Amino acid sequence: MSTESIVALNPGFGAAQSQRRPDPRRITAIASGKGGVGKTWLAITLAHAMAKAGKRVLLFDGDLGLANVDIQLGLMPEQDLGGVIASGTDLGAAVTHVGATGFDVVAGKSGSGALSSLTRQEVSALRQGVIELSPRYDQVIVDIGAGIDSTQLILASTGGRVLVVATDEPTSLTDAYAFIKVAGRLVPRPDLQVVVNMASSKAEGERTYATLKRACESFLKFSPPLAGIIRRDNKVKDAIRYQTPFLVRHPHADAAGDVEALAASLLKPSS
Repeated sequence: MSTESIVALNPGFGAAQSQRRPDPRRITAIASGKGGVGKTWLAITLAHAMAKAGKRVLLFDGDLGLANVDIQLGLMPEQDLGGVIASGTDLGAAVTHVGATGFDVVAGKSGSGALSSLTRQEVSALRQGVIELSPRYDQVIVDIGAGIDSTQLILASTGGRVLVVATDEPTSLTDAYAFIKVAGRLVPRPDLQVVVNMASSKAEGERTYATLKRACESFLKFSPPLAGIIRRDNKVKDAIRYQTPFLVRHPHADAAGDVEALAASLLKPSS
């Protein structure tokens, strides 16, 4: 696959579809230093919560090679990211509307060797394609893969907000710190914020955040703000098992309320 075919993903249809210019501030990357912290579930549920709030939302599955947004949503899109890259067609061709949630998805392709082996230049072109899509939406959520490889860092560096998801597990905190450390060096003035997921209580979540914050302050001289705390909820596993959006299957669960509160906070106009 040539770089030119990836660059062709930048459709320029932002101008055709909307008078708005690309605005990285509409883009929120969901990142984590470690896998298994509920990052993709949070990306899906946050996108859904924003859509319920009346926003036009796109969820881009940027977990290249291990994409599973479509699996968690029970989608079988006619086209996915792997297909448009292979064919060199417009990125917009991979946009699928999820009727049950009201938001759009660009699904990845789980286990795709082609996606996991993209060069830095190709990933950068893909990131630019997402930025070019942003005028069509009020919010764009980018679910990037876990870790601090160049692919994750490139997709996180859209110029928009980056939410770093962590749990109270020591390895999760260590890896979240590592992500913040590396991203803080490579991403110009990143808007890095922390989301504590799977907290046994709000108080426990605050303690987890305080631990990470102290490490950042001590060694990085930087204090990433807390974006939100999502409580542990066994209903999350149930929704994933049944491939049903969490806010559809368990709209009144504790975790549902926490994500909707996070969405409301993120959508609040900055002063």
